[in-house]
Amino acid sequence: MDRKKLVLLLGALIIAIGTAFAARSMFAGGAAPDAEAAAVPTGPRVLVAKRALTAGTIITADALGFQPWPKELVQDAYFIDGEADMNKLLGTVVRFPITAGEPVTQGALVAPGDRGFLAAALAPGMRAVTVPVSATTGVAGFVFAGDRVDLVLTQTVDGENGTQPLKAAETVLRNLRVLATDQTVEKTVDENGKTEVTEFRTVTLEVTPKIAEKIAVAQTIGTISLALRSISDSQSELERAVASGDVQIPAGATPEQEERILKAAMARPVDKGTTYSTGGDVSRFQRTTVPPKNGGGQQQAAPSAPPPAPRRSTASDSSAPAPVYRGPSVRVTRGKETTEESVRSGTGAVISSQSSGVKRAGQVLPSAGATVVF
Repeated sequence: MDRKKLVLLLGALIIAIGTAFAARSMFAGGAAPDAEAAAVPTGPRVLVAKRALTAGTIITADALGFQPWPKELVQDAYFIDGEADMNKLLGTVVRFPITAGEPVTQGALVAPGDRGFLAAALAPGMRAVTVPVSATTGVAGFVFAGDRVDLVLTQTVDGENGTQPLKAAETVLRNLRVLATDQTVEKTVDENGKTEVTEFRTVTLEVTPKIAEKIAVAQTIGTISLALRSISDSQSELERAVASGDVQIPAGATPEQEERILKAAMARPVDKGTTYSTGGDVSRFQRTTVPPKNGGGQQQAAPSAPPPAPRRSTASDSSAPAPVYRGPSVRVTRGKETTEESVRSGTGAVISSQSSGVKRAGQVLPSAGATVVF
């Protein structure tokens, strides 16, 4: 091989090897450093919200949890694991909004019996009303705070003159949230952790101002009973409301906004589209319509014989008794007025008197009637 070509080949080989080493060094130096694991707080475990909690939310076991927190950021108002009893916080109400992952302070929760507890449990714009119940009208005690119920009004509509009354039951309100039973806003559990069922005499409900007025009137009409709703009922009714257009979601709404709108619709009390049943729907011997008033539904008695037609009064009637005719007489009716005239004698006199009476009546009305009494 030519010496000159050999030198060029050797030089090209050296340059290629140098370029390869340079490229390797360049890529090796630009590689990203190994990621370091985030530092895990080693401080005490504090109580934080597992999800966003709005004002008025009743605390349940899945709403809060303990999480490690930097020791230098721990405040005295935090609930510390080992010092706070989680069971005592169940049933409390959130006073102001808490974001997910935010530590829960002692002032953020209102316990039952504390001042302002019920007001904190109410949603904005809502009211609290209390209705009396019994073992039969209160679902035998199987209603607890946080459940949702319907209100059924049972009444008897009376008629007159012995008419059979109408007995009816009407579901006047639906989807009402129970705030408390008697003065208890949380479930009572036994030593085994099982819920105890107890009878109560009153139930406090969360309603709108208009519905509060309706409940006040309903208590004066008849008996109010509670009907416990299934947990899945709200979801099915929400789907029907969305399909019918009662619940409208604005165009371009974010998923968070849609969730808030749907949750508000599910929690909204309903006072429209009521249903009812009458006694006739239960028994064939009961009424299905409202009984008439003033005896309108009863068959009226046959009218009695009309009283004698009044005589035309004269000036002498006020002081002297009515004259008595001892012979045949003629009653002449002119419109609504009837007079009695004596007949002098003979058939011709009767006809003449009758004809004269008819002529006089014809001057007032187009027709007149005459009755001959013998």
